[in-house]
Amino acid sequence: MSVKQIQAREAALEQSGVETPLYAPRQKIYPQNVAGRFRNIKWAILFLTLGVYYFLPFARWDRGLDAPSQAVLVDLEHRRFYFFFIEIWPQEFYYLTGLLIIAALTLFLMNAVAGRLWCGYLCPQTVWTDLFLWIERLTEGDRRERMQNADKPWNLESFARATLKHWGWLMIAWWTGGAWVLYFTDAPTLVYELATFSAPFTAYLWILILTVTTYFFAGHMREQVCTYMCPWPRIQAALTDEWALNVTYRYDRGEPRGSVKKAAVLRTAGKPAGDCVDCNQCFNVCPTGVDIRDGLQIDCIQCGLCIDACDSVMTKIGRPTGLIGYDTDIIVKRRQECKPELPVKMVRARTILYAGLIAVIGVVMLYALVTRSSISLSILHDRNPLFVRLSDGSIRNAYTLRVANKYGGAREFSIRLDRFDAAHLEVVGAQKGPDGWPVIKVGPDQTLESRILVSIAADSHPPRSQDIRFILKDLAGGESAVAKDHFISSDEKHD
Repeated sequence: MSVKQIQAREAALEQSGVETPLYAPRQKIYPQNVAGRFRNIKWAILFLTLGVYYFLPFARWDRGLDAPSQAVLVDLEHRRFYFFFIEIWPQEFYYLTGLLIIAALTLFLMNAVAGRLWCGYLCPQTVWTDLFLWIERLTEGDRRERMQNADKPWNLESFARATLKHWGWLMIAWWTGGAWVLYFTDAPTLVYELATFSAPFTAYLWILILTVTTYFFAGHMREQVCTYMCPWPRIQAALTDEWALNVTYRYDRGEPRGSVKKAAVLRTAGKPAGDCVDCNQCFNVCPTGVDIRDGLQIDCIQCGLCIDACDSVMTKIGRPTGLIGYDTDIIVKRRQECKPELPVKMVRARTILYAGLIAVIGVVMLYALVTRSSISLSILHDRNPLFVRLSDGSIRNAYTLRVANKYGGAREFSIRLDRFDAAHLEVVGAQKGPDGWPVIKVGPDQTLESRILVSIAADSHPPRSQDIRFILKDLAGGESAVAKDHFISSDEKHD
C-alpha cells in the first residue's frame, strides 16, 4: 500500500467517524515479474551466492595425511576453522574480529555510495525471497492471475498449485538448512548419514530450525522482515547523506502525471506535461509494496526493479528512459530549482574514510596472516605454592607450558631458558637433547601441555623476583617462539 493510498484510507475513515487505527493492516503484496538490467543483475547475484552457499561444502582441499580435506570447514570438535589453505586456531580469534569489522565498514561504504545496496541485491532475505517468488510465479502465475485466484473459492486446480508451491518452498528451505550443517563436518559423510538416519541429533535439529525459519521468512513474511524486523533501515538513515545514490522518481520530469493522450494534448497546447503516465508499474513490481513516486520510504530496499519497469513503459511510449533511476538528493533538488546539474560525487570524506579503514585493516590482517608463526608457546606460573625451597637451599618455581604445533607434521622442539644453563631446567617426562636441553615431541596440528620446573640457587641471583624467558626452538626448521614469566624467590614478600 502506497503512502497516498494509506492517506486516502485514513481520510475515509475519519469522514465516516471510525477511529483511525494506530497501525495500518497488512495488505498482501503480489509483486509482478519484470525484465531489465537490474533484474538481470539480481538473477546473476542470486545464482552466484546460492551456488556458493549450496555447493561450497563439497569442494575439496588436500591438507595432507590425517587432515580434513574439506575446503571450508568449521571443525568445532577440534576447534579449528579451515578456509582452503588457511587454518585458524582458537587463539587467532582476532582474524574473525577483523573480518567482522571489515564487513561492517563495507556495509557503511555501500550505504554511503548507493543507500541500501546490500538490502536490494546481497541480503540473504532478499536473495531467498526472490527465489521463493520465482517458485510462486511458476506455480500460481504472475501478479494478475494470483490476485484473481486469491478472491476465488478453492478448487482442485488451486489446491494442486498451492501444494506444488509450498512443496517447492519446503525443498528450498530444507536444502538451505542441510547446506548449513555441512559446513561443520565432512559434507559427503554427513549426507550419507542423513540419508541413512544415522547422523547426530543436532544435525537434524539445526536442519529443522533453519528449514522452518527460511520457509516462513522468505515464503510468508517477506517484506515484513525488511520493514519491521531488520534494524538496518533505521541505522542506515543515520549514516547516509545528500550525496548517496538512491532509487529516485525524478519529479521535475515526471510531473504533472497523466495518460499518454492527455500528455500529448497538453504538450500540443504548450502546457506542461510530465512523462509519468500513472501506469503504476513501478508499484506493481516492488517486492515491498512501495510507490517510489511518493518519495524515499523506509520500506524501499533499493533493488532497482521499479527502474526496469518504468524504463520498459517509457520505451513503449517513445519517451526517454530514466524517469526512475539512481540519483542523489542534492542533484534532484538542484534540478527542481533549475540550477546546473552537478556530477555524482562518489569520492568524498566519508567514502575515503571507510575505504581507507577497510584497506588499513585488510593490510594489517594480511600481514599478520602471512608472517604468523606455525608454533605458539604459552607459560602459566603455579599459584600455590608460588615457590618451593629445596633441601640444598635452592628455589624452585613450577610452570605449565603449552605448545601448539600448527603444522601438518610432527615436530620436535627444544625448550631452553634465556641467561641460564640446562641444569636449571627440567621438563617432567621429557628427554634431554645432545646439548642437555629438554626435547619434547608434538604431533601434527596438536597442542601439548608439559610440567616445567626451574631451580635456581638462592645465592646465585638477586633474591627479588626476576623476569625469565622460555625459548621454544624447532630442531628441524629452526623456527622459534618466546614466552616471558617471572621467577619468584623465597625472599620476595607476597600479598
